[in-house]
Amino acid sequence: MRYIRPVTSPLDADWSTRHSVLTTARRTAALVNALGGGPSGTGTGIAPAPQAVAEVLRAYGETGPVDLTPRDVDGMRAAADLLREVFAADSADAAAHVLNRLLGAHTGALRLTSHGGSTPWHPHLDRDDDAPWPEWFLASSCMALAVLLWDHQRPPGRVCVSGACPDVFISRGSGPERRYCSRRCATRERVAAHRRRG
Repeated sequence: MRYIRPVTSPLDADWSTRHSVLTTARRTAALVNALGGGPSGTGTGIAPAPQAVAEVLRAYGETGPVDLTPRDVDGMRAAADLLREVFAADSADAAAHVLNRLLGAHTGALRLTSHGGSTPWHPHLDRDDDAPWPEWFLASSCMALAVLLWDHQRPPGRVCVSGACPDVFISRGSGPERRYCSRRCATRERVAAHRRRG
C-alpha cells in the first residue's frame, strides 16, 4: 500500500485556524465588547488598559509583539464603535450597506501578503503590513464580517437583546437565529419574564 507523506510547513501549523474568517469575526466581536465598555469591557466608559486589549488579541491568535499605546486603544475604540453598526443592522441589506461604507472610507485595496515570508499568503485590506493597530483592526474586521455576510446572506452578528447587556456576538449556523450573546443572558431574561408573569 502506498502512503502519501503529509506535507509540513515550516510555518506555524495552526496558522489557518488562528486566522480563519470565523476566528477573525469572533475576535472582532470580542474586541468590540472589550473596547466598548460593556459587560466584557470596563463598564465605566473609560478606555481599557492597553494590556487588557493585548490579552484579547493574544487569545485570538496574535503571536507577535502586541505593543499597544493608549492612543492605539483610543483608535481601536473608534473602530469598534463603527463596527458595532454592522452588528446592530437588522437585515443583510442594512449590514451590507454599513460594511460597504466602512470598506469605502477606511480600507485600502485588497492585497495578498506573507509578511515577508513569515506567514502563509493571506488577504489584507489595511494599507500596508505595518499599518497602525486601529487601521488593521477595522480593515481585517470588515473583511471577515463581509465574508460571513456573503457566505450566509444574513447579518454576520447581532447585539444581545438583553436590556442589561450591550455585547455583540457572531451568529452562525443553521436553525433559528440567536438573540442573546450567551446562555447566561438568555436565562436571565427568561427568569425575569417568568417573575413578571408570576
